[in-house]
Amino acid sequence: MEQNISAIKNWLGTGSINIFGLPFSGKDTVGIRLAEDLGAKFLSSGLILRHAAEQDPELAKEMKNGFLADTNKFMDNILPYLKRQDLEGLPLVLSSVGRWEGEEYSVIEAAENANHPIKAVVLLNISEAEAKKRWGVAKTLADRGDREDDKESAALDQRMNEFIEKTMPVIETYQKRGLLVSVPAMADRETVYKKVIEELTVKAHQIEREII
Repeated sequence: MEQNISAIKNWLGTGSINIFGLPFSGKDTVGIRLAEDLGAKFLSSGLILRHAAEQDPELAKEMKNGFLADTNKFMDNILPYLKRQDLEGLPLVLSSVGRWEGEEYSVIEAAENANHPIKAVVLLNISEAEAKKRWGVAKTLADRGDREDDKESAALDQRMNEFIEKTMPVIETYQKRGLLVSVPAMADRETVYKKVIEELTVKAHQIEREII
C-alpha cells in the first residue's frame, strides 16, 4: 500500500480530495487516516459548522434536526478555511465540503484559487439500512461525542433525506467532471480504506496517462 500512497501523493500535489457519503458511511474515519498517510490537512465541514453552531442558535437548531446549514452560512463558515495561510503548500482531505446542490461550484472555485484544486471526490457507498444500524451501534458505544444530530432517529432520517435530495446532485456534478471515485463501504474499516487507496491510485495513474 505504501507504493500506492506514494503515487497518490505525487499526483495530488497541493490539491484536495473531497469525501461524501450517507451519515455513518465513514467519511471522517477514512478522511483522517487518508490525511495522515498523505501528509495532508483534514477539514470536516460538519466539525466546523458544529463549532459555529455554538454561537448560532438558529444553526444549532437546524443541525440538531438533521437539516443542512443554509448556503450563506456554509459560505461564511467553511470556504474561508480553504485559503488559510497555515494550509498553504499542503494537500487537503475534505469531509463533505459543499453538500447542497450549487455549493460545489463555489468549492471548486475557492479550492482552485487557494491552490488546492479538487483532484478527486470519493463517495463512500452504504445503504440507508446500514446507516441506521451503525447509528444504533454508535449510540450504544457513545463513541461520537455528544452530537445533537445523533440523538434522535428522526434527525438521522432527515439527514439521509438531505443527502439524497441535496447532496446527490452535487456528486453528480463531480461525476460529470470525471472526478468521482465510488467505493463500496459496507465492509470493515480496513477493507474500505484499502479500497479507497486502490481507487485513488487508479485515478492517479489515469491522469498520468492522459498527460502523457
